[in-house]
Amino acid sequence: MIVEKIVEYIVLGISSLGYFGVFILMVLESMIVPVPSEVVMPFAGYLVLQNRFNLWIVLLASSLGSIFGSILSYYIGFYGGRPFVLKFGKYLLLEEEHLKWTEKWFKRQGDKTIFFSRFVPVVRHLISIPAGIAEMSLHKFIVYTFIGATIWNFILLYAGIKLGSHWSIIHEYSRELDIVFVAAVALFLAYFIWKHHKKRRK
Repeated sequence: MIVEKIVEYIVLGISSLGYFGVFILMVLESMIVPVPSEVVMPFAGYLVLQNRFNLWIVLLASSLGSIFGSILSYYIGFYGGRPFVLKFGKYLLLEEEHLKWTEKWFKRQGDKTIFFSRFVPVVRHLISIPAGIAEMSLHKFIVYTFIGATIWNFILLYAGIKLGSHWSIIHEYSRELDIVFVAAVALFLAYFIWKHHKKRRK
C-alpha cells in the first residue's frame, strides 16, 4: 500500500541521512506533501533510545525543518495565493470576500491559529498558505510556528523514546484520527458548497 511505502521511505531516509534526513522530511511535512510527522519523529525518538541520535540536536533539526517548510508555503500564499483565488477561485467556490475574511481573521487570531494548527492533522500541512495570503506578520508567523512545531515534535519524539521498537503504534492510531478529521472536513465542505449554491439561487 502507498502508506506503507511512505513509512518505508521515511525510515530509510532518516537511517541514511541522519539529522539532515529529519530536517528534509519535516520541511516536506510542513508543506502539501504526504509526510506524516507521526512517523518521522517517533522513529527519530527510537533512534535516540538507541543512542544513534542526540535528543536536542534531532529536536532542533525537526523544528528548523518545520519552520523552513512553513515559510516556503507562506510565500507561496503571499505571492501566488491572491492572484490564484481572484483568477480561478470561482471554480473552487472562492470569491474576493473570502480573501477579505481570511485577512481579517489572521489579523485578529493569526497567532493562535498558527500555534494550535500545529497540533491538528491535515491543517498543519496547509495553514501556512492562507497565512501568506492574508499577509500575516512574518515575524509573528515564524515565532508561533516555531513554538507550536517544537512542542508537537517533542511530544512525538518523547513518545518514540518511550515506545522504543513499538514506535509505529503512534502512526497507526493517528491514521484513525486523520480519517475522522478528514471526514469532518468533507462534511463541512459539503455544507459550504450547499450553502453557497443556495445563496446564489436567492
